[in-house]
Amino acid sequence: MQLLFLGTLALLAGLSVAVPAQEKRIHHKLDLSDHAHDDAHGFQFDHEAFLGKEESKTFDQLSPEESKDRLGKIVDKIDTDKDGFVSHGELHHWIKHRQRRYIEENVDKHWNEYDQNKDGKIGWIEYKNTTYGYYMDTEFDDVDDKATYKSMLNRDDRRFKSADRDGDGVATREEFTAFLHPEEFDFMRDIVIQETIEDIDKNGDGKIDLHEYIGDMYNPEAGETEPDWVTTEKKQFSEFRDMNKDGFLDANEVSHWILPTEVDHADNEARHLIHETDKDNDGRLSISEIMDKLDFLKVSTITDYGTLIEVHDEL
Repeated sequence: MQLLFLGTLALLAGLSVAVPAQEKRIHHKLDLSDHAHDDAHGFQFDHEAFLGKEESKTFDQLSPEESKDRLGKIVDKIDTDKDGFVSHGELHHWIKHRQRRYIEENVDKHWNEYDQNKDGKIGWIEYKNTTYGYYMDTEFDDVDDKATYKSMLNRDDRRFKSADRDGDGVATREEFTAFLHPEEFDFMRDIVIQETIEDIDKNGDGKIDLHEYIGDMYNPEAGETEPDWVTTEKKQFSEFRDMNKDGFLDANEVSHWILPTEVDHADNEARHLIHETDKDNDGRLSISEIMDKLDFLKVSTITDYGTLIEVHDEL
């Protein structure tokens, strides 16, 4: 089971979307909301950005008193320095947390099985023994492709060391999250790029040529007509991906391809919420200012409230 999970992990890290196939390695940040950001026609965008899309799907109608009570508790969680105000930084962190909820849930799912001694951290030895222990006792003799599993072990070792920022051989929750989801962390960019090149670079020259680039997405059957999107991708490779026009993608070009620079929508939304709610223009939100904007934040529709609080407690 552990090896099956590990084998799918690299795929999951690379699959931002399933369709179209040529987009599978590009890592886009999740949208804050499925709705247009247009306050003139309602505040559903802000509602989903503040609560998270999953929590906002089902409405739990509360009385004004219940709404204010629950909002106060949420604000207390957002106000991490406990100064009685919500700053831009705190709100930005909260919105990014809601955006990353699926990642936190994945870490939750696997945390206990790897934290064998229950000390609240995961050591490399714990992870290695849990994932590979049985197979390592026999030098992977019980698996069909020993070289593949040894390569996976070495790759995990390298990724774990990159995520382990203080180099103590033990991963905190944040470090383990970076290990499982390196595409979400700026300090893991080099690992994501290196692993991508290794996956696609079949001749081992450290670069990606056009044949390798297309072969990662499309392997035609005998007599099959090449789809139009393959022709489009060949043009993308030549005209846009291969920026220095040498016929290959190097590490810098792979970075621009799979980890494009994007607008920080969570930061923009935090600024928008403060602009709309901050009556005294001091750049932060008091509890009274937030209470006055119940309709704007749509807090009366919160569902799964216990989970909302519990998850934030773990951060």
